[in-house]
Amino acid sequence: MTNPLTLISLKNPWHLLATGFGSGLSPVVPGTMGTLAAIPFYLLLIQLPFWLYCVAVVASCIVGIKICQVTSDDMGVHDHGSIVWDEFAGFWITMGVVPLLGISAYDWKWLATGFVLFRFFDMVKPWPIGWLDKRVHGGLGIMVDDIVAGVMAAIALYFVACYAGWLPTS
Repeated sequence: MTNPLTLISLKNPWHLLATGFGSGLSPVVPGTMGTLAAIPFYLLLIQLPFWLYCVAVVASCIVGIKICQVTSDDMGVHDHGSIVWDEFAGFWITMGVVPLLGISAYDWKWLATGFVLFRFFDMVKPWPIGWLDKRVHGGLGIMVDDIVAGVMAAIALYFVACYAGWLPTS
């Protein structure tokens, strides 16, 4: 049986994006490495006006369906661990709450908390994430569980903001 990773070429733009610019090719915790690789891109995206940040994140989710589908088809495996574009989009969704709360995007505790919350929801897959993960297939299936994990992590990050005493005072 052929190792699906041998079918990946970082010269192929679909594969390059799907693997998070190669971060998903890590032999250990590729999803976590993909989320880590999403942080510098988040720090670039967050420079945009909030409405444009939202447009970019929604576009990354929509295009991500195609990115993940093409790469999954090329590998012959549904949702291979090396496909981490869904982690990129999910993390960006999580971190969208930061500018809404007037928090600095560069504050390490928010980046770390958002990272941990997103990884928690992505790995544990509480309902409805696990339900979607098992029932929705193809590129949409690869993306949808991480999109929902990102939304749930964003909600959790909001509650951390409200109750941890980390919000800036006016």
